[in-house]
Amino acid sequence: MKPVVVLGHGASGTAASMAPFVDGLRARGIDAIAVDLPKRRAEDVVPRWLELAPPGPAIVVGGHSYGGRVASLAAAAAARGPGGAVAGYRGLVCFSYPLHRPGAPEVGPRVSHWPAIACPALLLSGESDPFARIDLLQAAMGLLPHGELVSYPRLGHGLKAVLEDALDRTAAFIEALPDPG
Repeated sequence: MKPVVVLGHGASGTAASMAPFVDGLRARGIDAIAVDLPKRRAEDVVPRWLELAPPGPAIVVGGHSYGGRVASLAAAAAARGPGGAVAGYRGLVCFSYPLHRPGAPEVGPRVSHWPAIACPALLLSGESDPFARIDLLQAAMGLLPHGELVSYPRLGHGLKAVLEDALDRTAAFIEALPDPG
């Protein structure tokens, strides 16, 4: 079953702002789309995300910053499934995950759902990201049951300077995900 990647945008973006990611994944032979998310608290957007990207064995979810956070919350919710049944997504990819507000490194609320994420997860982050102090992000990775972190020195909250490498790594991650059938 060939994976389909559904990506959400950052807090100030739209689905159109994810075009470099979508186009880059498609160029690597991976089907990808971007969705427009309401601009509200990430937790409040999860029901809409689940409508836009219903859990399934071919669906990989993710996004940039806010979009990645919403996707991670949806992945945690989907892992529980109706009546507690195991459900979920094939994988999760977060570009520049917003671990905390700049200057306020309180990470608990942003990672408390991570232990519930059942699918493999890839996080790609700049080591100078004001939204994710790298030492705190590295420490939090232990909360993800199947998590992998790729970090980029001297890079902030965007991955444009390393987009080709980030997309190569994302494509390799997606291609290595187990085929559910």
